[in-house]
Amino acid sequence: MELIILWIIGIYVVSYRQNNGENVYRFFITQVKDTYDKFAPYSYKEVREKVKSLGQEFTVRQYTSQVILFAVIAGGISYLYFYNILAVIFYVLASIAFIPYLAYLRYQKIYSEFIFEQIQIYTTNVIMEFTTTQSYVKSLEGVRDSGILEDPVLQDVKIMIEMSYQNGTIDESIDFFNEKYPFYMVKNMNQLFLQITKEGAKDSGEALENMSQDIDALVEGVYRDQADRKNFHKRFITFGLALFLLVMAMQFLLGTDSYIELLDIWYVKLVLHAIIWINCFFLISGEKYYNDDVGVE
Repeated sequence: MELIILWIIGIYVVSYRQNNGENVYRFFITQVKDTYDKFAPYSYKEVREKVKSLGQEFTVRQYTSQVILFAVIAGGISYLYFYNILAVIFYVLASIAFIPYLAYLRYQKIYSEFIFEQIQIYTTNVIMEFTTTQSYVKSLEGVRDSGILEDPVLQDVKIMIEMSYQNGTIDESIDFFNEKYPFYMVKNMNQLFLQITKEGAKDSGEALENMSQDIDALVEGVYRDQADRKNFHKRFITFGLALFLLVMAMQFLLGTDSYIELLDIWYVKLVLHAIIWINCFFLISGEKYYNDDVGVE
């Protein structure tokens, strides 16, 4: 134990001296951020930038609150399980290490919701523009110039327009957009416009009206699913944390002294570690489900 304390003090002193007296916490956060920026996937960097531009990125204070909350919960649970300071330190550090992954899931959720809203705007307004222009490409140009779309969807609409003029057909541009945004409403709408363009349908008003109603139904279903997920998430977290506290019932039945004596048996410790790992996997899987992509296949 003394050795661990000495290591912590040594790391603190070295960090402090290397940073010329700058706040060590800020130094640590800066180093982590620089390392992340160097190795993080480019696509995730874009997601983070978009979340930041939407004003929904966590502040340093919010991250600090998460670190404290995770440390307290993990420390309390691991102490109740093992009554061992080394086990407490291990699980506190492990829980804090998962905070960036949880932030990643949250960013993905915010980004996918933003993209879904943009796709909803795109499909609805392309249909409205087509009723006036009777041209798919002109409809795209109208939506592009309306100022209602944001990047990256706006940039991809511009690419669609360029591809349509270069190829003389809309096939490749539709394939590009369908692959980039695999939403049901996108595929269904683009398939309808492809049929109208190729078959030269003169009276497309009824088909477009039906498509608009289908999009409204899909959007309503997605938002209902979001509300269901939110309600599920609250109950799930409560239930998941309650599972960790079953060890208290075990101690109540056996008595604390008898329980501590059992901790001297190696396979009892192994079983307790397995319970914690399985519960953590259960919670993380639920978090992933809650933050999964919105409205896609």
